[in-house]
Amino acid sequence: MRKPLLVFNDKGIYCEQANVYLDPWKPVQNAIITHGHADHSRWGHDNYITHTTNVPIIKHRLGPINVTGKEWNETFVINNVKFSLHPAGHIIGSAQIRVEYKGEVWVFTGDYKTEDDGISVPYEVVKCDTFITECTFGLPAFKWTPQAEVMDNINTWWAENRAEKKTSILFGYSLGKAQRLLKYLDPNIGTIYTHGAIENMTNVIRPMVDFPPTTLVTRETKKEDLLGNLVLAPPSAHGSTWIRKMTPFVTGTASGWMAFRGARRRRAVDKGFVLSDHCDWSSLLESVKATGAEKVICTHGYTDIFSKYLRELGYDARTEATQYEGELSEIEKEVETEITSETTS
Repeated sequence: MRKPLLVFNDKGIYCEQANVYLDPWKPVQNAIITHGHADHSRWGHDNYITHTTNVPIIKHRLGPINVTGKEWNETFVINNVKFSLHPAGHIIGSAQIRVEYKGEVWVFTGDYKTEDDGISVPYEVVKCDTFITECTFGLPAFKWTPQAEVMDNINTWWAENRAEKKTSILFGYSLGKAQRLLKYLDPNIGTIYTHGAIENMTNVIRPMVDFPPTTLVTRETKKEDLLGNLVLAPPSAHGSTWIRKMTPFVTGTASGWMAFRGARRRRAVDKGFVLSDHCDWSSLLESVKATGAEKVICTHGYTDIFSKYLRELGYDARTEATQYEGELSEIEKEVETEITSETTS
């Protein structure tokens, strides 16, 4: 019996024939990286390969590394194994990795979404025999509202807060979510201020994307300057002294977890907006079907539920443990009980 082309071990997803890992979570010699989030691109590898768009992003986050950039659909061969990168649509520079050897094709999605956000290159269907898919939101209860509608709601919320002379503080991850929000915030409402982590990352991406102007929050920034305006901040800033000096303010967060009642309350935010950089349930199913794959490996997220459903549909589906988290972090633990109760009621 032929060995699997890709295997999961204690360091990551490994292609033995090429001696290459895909998004390894421990230091290895050769790593192909799907995107810049910290759970997928880690420090310590000898050699990195990623999409050219992602090169400045991971250099910003990891420091001086030996990295090679590849273009979309560019084939590169390592010990007779053919690799290529294809758009994942998750965040800017995010890729799926196609691996081919002796006529067998595997695709590793990393994290992905199929809705075009206008920033990242839209998701591309890649035909394969085995499809490794994330399942971050692999429950039927997750169904996303179109991005344009969500952003209209965010801008309306900001305008209402401005009318009440309150500062709007909007939380989003510093890489990906923050830029997606920034792209569609209406600067005609007021000034867009940023936390340092978001400002620094956005400056790395600005040469590639047309963003509205932003103003960095500094020690010299007065709360009077912020009144009626909007501050983009990472979730880690919530409850910090940095935030408390901005009163009076109203808080909002953009996340797929906001689809559930109680998630906003548990996060102690005033407003929740359902906006995720991952697929919802139907998009996951549509993506699996479109690949034509017979075998599906489900990773990070609601893997058991999603893989069981795929088996009921006739797929050869199984799960594999990884150290990827995505949006499955603190919020997941907080809404776990609620998700279970809502999906079974």
